[in-house]
Amino acid sequence: MTSTITSTIVVTPDGMTNGGATLTINGSAEADSACTIAKRAHYAPPWADVSIIGIAGSSGSGKSTLSQAIVKSLNLPWVVILSMDSFYKSLDEESSRKAFRCEYDFDAPDALDFDILVDRLRDLKAGKRAEIPVYSFEKHARLAKTTAIYSPHVLILEGIFALHDPRVLELLDMKIFCEADPDTCLSRRILRDQRERGRDVEGIIKQWFSFVKPNFEKYVNPQRNVADIIVPCKSETHVAMTMVSQFIKQKLLEKSRHHRAALTKLEMEALSHPLSSKVHIMKQTSQMRGMNTIIHDIDTTPEDFIFYFNRLAALLVEQGLNSAAFTSRQVTTPQNKPYLGLEPAGEVSAVIVLRGGAAFEAGLHRVIPDCKTGRMLIQSNIRTGEPELHYLILPKDIDQHASVLLLDAQMSSGGSALMAVQVLVDHGVKEEKITLVTYSSGRMGLHRLTQVFPGITVVVGNLCLDAEERWVEKRYFRC
Repeated sequence: MTSTITSTIVVTPDGMTNGGATLTINGSAEADSACTIAKRAHYAPPWADVSIIGIAGSSGSGKSTLSQAIVKSLNLPWVVILSMDSFYKSLDEESSRKAFRCEYDFDAPDALDFDILVDRLRDLKAGKRAEIPVYSFEKHARLAKTTAIYSPHVLILEGIFALHDPRVLELLDMKIFCEADPDTCLSRRILRDQRERGRDVEGIIKQWFSFVKPNFEKYVNPQRNVADIIVPCKSETHVAMTMVSQFIKQKLLEKSRHHRAALTKLEMEALSHPLSSKVHIMKQTSQMRGMNTIIHDIDTTPEDFIFYFNRLAALLVEQGLNSAAFTSRQVTTPQNKPYLGLEPAGEVSAVIVLRGGAAFEAGLHRVIPDCKTGRMLIQSNIRTGEPELHYLILPKDIDQHASVLLLDAQMSSGGSALMAVQVLVDHGVKEEKITLVTYSSGRMGLHRLTQVFPGITVVVGNLCLDAEERWVEKRYFRC
């Protein structure tokens, strides 16, 4: 969703706005959010179309301080500050020598890799994971490792050229320019570069007058003309903080409403659709019914509950493996005869949805002792009921695995399962490779999930009410 500001606002040090200009948004945030939902087939996670705030200004103008102030003002858990310093180009040998002599121009646009920056911002806008480069100012080189960013609701992009590239401007929801006295900027830069980058004062001043100051007039200051808000970075500028936080909170509120509306629409559609053929409900044999009786019995001891649930979990995982990819393999038997059998077509991994999915872990390792596992924590917002991603760790090569088991003890409405599958898809796992394994599930959750992701397979132990309490994990973990 993109918004425009009808007039430029200059916030003065005394907290007033010059000329009585006001912040206005062309078109309602609600309409734009609806368009975002419509672009996706059935469902968009809450972090789709991340709100990106660009903050530009001279070196030492207080961009980082302003970014931190915005984070504090928003008081939200999913706000990420992305420094454009991460996108400096790696230097060749000659340029590196110049950099160590403070003779390389880091303050011109050509020093930054805007192509990679735009690519990563577009990934984040699409709700995908973005690998952010790590640049070392001590070595003047980009390191081999990267930092992953995934599922922020708000991204603050700060850097001297945050408002320079037209491709970046198209992705920004709000554009801010920081102003500060040049002497103040120089003093801040001296303190920062000495403390954080191991520079000496002579080299810092040399670089300032050779590159920073002339490039400010040539490249940095013109960004002032495209800014929505111009902020002199003083502690009194509370008006700017209030405007930014109100705008972002309103946008997030509208996105949340449309996300919940999409879930409700899926719920209504589920009433008129039969269960997908890719939903496999365990056959209720006498053994299954016997173990279910013990598990459901309120008088069953904790030790017996855990023992029989582990047995059932192993059976469910084995059923889930039936959907994994296999290839033919001929082996020789002890009787020296050929046997044409099957073997997994590739690695099988599992992702545990905490905390209920952890009850499957013992059963999983009975079936696949050396299985690579990942974890994610999805909890419902107490106020809205909307699922939220709080924690995520996945095997690095999960997108290369032949099959991925997604484990959760129970699924009712399907909101958490939708988000969990979306996370895997965003990390490169094809939905046809995903098998959700759960002990019990409501029909509405199964309908929702398979409508949005028709390629996945679901293995269910028992059908239950659509709004059943999560009792399995409480009894399994005794709390």
